[in-house]
Amino acid sequence: MVGTVLMTAFGGFMSLLFLGMLVLAVVALVMAAMARDDAYRAADKQNKMFWMIMLGVTVAVNLLVPILFLQIAGLIATIVFFVDVRPAIKQVSGGGGRRGGSSSDGPYGPYNGGR
Repeated sequence: MVGTVLMTAFGGFMSLLFLGMLVLAVVALVMAAMARDDAYRAADKQNKMFWMIMLGVTVAVNLLVPILFLQIAGLIATIVFFVDVRPAIKQVSGGGGRRGGSSSDGPYGPYNGGR
C-alpha cells in the first residue's frame, strides 16, 4: 500500500517536472521567434534560425519522444537561451531593463554634459 502511494506520488512529480520543462521550452521558442534576426548577430550569439531549430526540437522531443536524456539536453539548451542569449538580445535591442529613465541617463544617473 505504501509503495503504491509512493510510486503514484513520484509519477505525479515526474509528470509535473516534464510539463514544466515543456512550458519553459515553449516560452523560450516564442521569445526566440519574437526577437529580430539582426539582434542575434549584434549580440554575437548564434543566429535566429539556430535557436529556432534548437528550441523547436526541444519542444518536439518533450511532446513526442519522452527520452529523458534528450529532454535534459533540451532543458540545458532552454536554460542557456534564458540565461545567456535572451539578456544579450534584450541589451542590443534596447529592452535592457531600464525603467523610466531618459535616453541621456548613464549607468550612475543622468548625464548633465559636464556641468
